Formats: sequence, C-alpha cells, structure tokens
Amino acid sequence: MAFTAPNETFGGKVFQIDAGIDKKIVFGGEDVLPFHLFEGNVPNRPVVAYEIQDVPPEDWPETIKKVYEGVSGDPVTWAKYCQDKLNAKAIALRLIGTHPDRQNRSPEDAAKTVKDVLAAISIPLIILGSNHVEKDAAILLAAAEAAKDKNCFLGKAQEENYKTIAAACMANNLKLIAMSQLDINLSKQLNILITQMGFEKENLVTDPMCSGLGYGLDYTYSVMERIRLAALTQNDATMQMPMLADVGMNAWKAKEAIATEAELPIGGVLEQRAIAWEAVTATALMIAGSEILIMRHPEAVKAVEKFIDELM
Repeated sequence: MAFTAPNETFGGKVFQIDAGIDKKIVFGGEDVLPFHLFEGNVPNRPVVAYEIQDVPPEDWPETIKKVYEGVSGDPVTWAKYCQDKLNAKAIALRLIGTHPDRQNRSPEDAAKTVKDVLAAISIPLIILGSNHVEKDAAILLAAAEAAKDKNCFLGKAQEENYKTIAAACMANNLKLIAMSQLDINLSKQLNILITQMGFEKENLVTDPMCSGLGYGLDYTYSVMERIRLAALTQNDATMQMPMLADVGMNAWKAKEAIATEAELPIGGVLEQRAIAWEAVTATALMIAGSEILIMRHPEAVKAVEKFIDELM
C-alpha cells in the first residue's frame, strides 16, 4: 500500500510585510509552519540583513572584525560595502554609539547617521537603538524623523518606551520592531498595547529576543515556536506578526565563537567554528519561525542562504 504523508492545515496566517523603496524586501505571508511548502503557502523566503554600527565595532571578536577592516570606521562606507560587495538584501544599522556607556552620542548625531546611510544605499534599512530604554526613546524619535517615508523598520520598542517609539513610527510612516523578554505572554501583551494605540498590526514585527547556540537556544526556540503555533492554530491576530532574530550579536558572544584553538582545542579552527556558530544559530531560529535575521559574517550568511535555497 502506498504511503500518503498526512498534511496539516491551519486557520491562521502570518502577516506579510515589506520594507524599502527602491529595492524592497518582502517576508512573512505563510499559512503553514516554517518551510512546510508541502502543506500550504510559503510565498516569501526568510530575509537576512547585514549588521553595521554607527561606531567602529571595537568590542567584536577579531574573527569578525577583520572582515570589515577598512570600511567599519564609517557607517556609510560600511553600508555601501555590504550592499555593493556582499550583495546584502537589507542593512541593520545599530546606533550603539548612542549608549550612555559608549560614546553617548546625541539624537542629532543619530539622525545624521541615519540620513547619510539612507542617502548612500538603495536597499532597505533597519534602524536599531542601543537597547538603553531611556536613551532609545529620544534616539529613535530623531531617527524616525530622519527616515520619514523611507519605509524602514525602527526598533526596538519595549514595554518601558513603546509609546514614544510607536508614535514616532506612525508619524513618519515607518514599520516597528517590538521586543519582549523571551516570554510568549509578554510578547502578546506588548503587541496588544501597541495596536491599541492605533498602530496597524500589519506594520509590526515581533522580536521575542533570542540567544546563541549553547546559551539558551532551546528556550528561545520553544518561545518562537509557541508564538508561531498561536498564530496558525489559534488564528490569533496578536501573534501573527513576522518574527525577527538578532542572531549576530548573540552568536558572537559565545565562548565557542571567541576562544582560540589553544583555549578550546576540541573546537577545531576558530574561524570555521565561529562562522558555524552563527550559521547554526540562524538556521535553528528560522526553523522556529523567524522570517528576518540580523547577521554579521558573510560566510555565515552564505551558508544560511544556501540552506534557505535547499528548503525552498
């Protein structure tokens, strides 16, 4: 007797969202679990954005820092390198230099950086604060005004500052990234609070937070999986936003991505190990449900893109 694989269908669907003007990215829109093309519709592939910063990445491990040697001193040069040389589909600009414990750059500095980067590239831009709740409210307000009508993503809005950042997105016609603390209930609550302000849920991206391989990835996976299942099986509109995974910053903090061969002889060649750490983290989070990934190393990105090609 021939075997017929059972197909599972769902009543819910992930919202489709886009970014950019000249060269757009589109992601989300699926009505099945990640990469289950045999069961339903997966109209768009996950998108990888290259991370850059407004200041040189002095705290990045040497393995990744050397990749951008000569371009990372200036965010405009760095962004153009990613676009023109690495064929990036999107850029994620992290305004880490605005953090009070870093250079404590002003909102005006952040706005100028955003304007300069936007003027230099034709691919979509994701604008990220420094993850300092109080400072980000002012920084992202200025950044939103600088990116007005450019169809960018702005984030990350958190429970303590979402009102200011969401209002800035609405006033300047931008998409919003909302970040909660690795809890499905907190993620749902934040989405509800933001949409109650009048923010369109179809312009919202959820960042449930993530961790690197070996450092709580299983917990991250389960939270993302539960969010995606709630969107599909329960048709819960507050959970149907596409998900973002901030892979690079978490994967490159891992000891295994930093320790030398002498310090970790069982791990093999450091560069290969570090690239694999980022790539494996990213692929796991895609399978959990992330539609957009922020990554750092070009070789890790290549591995992930190949993985997407094979599954799509």
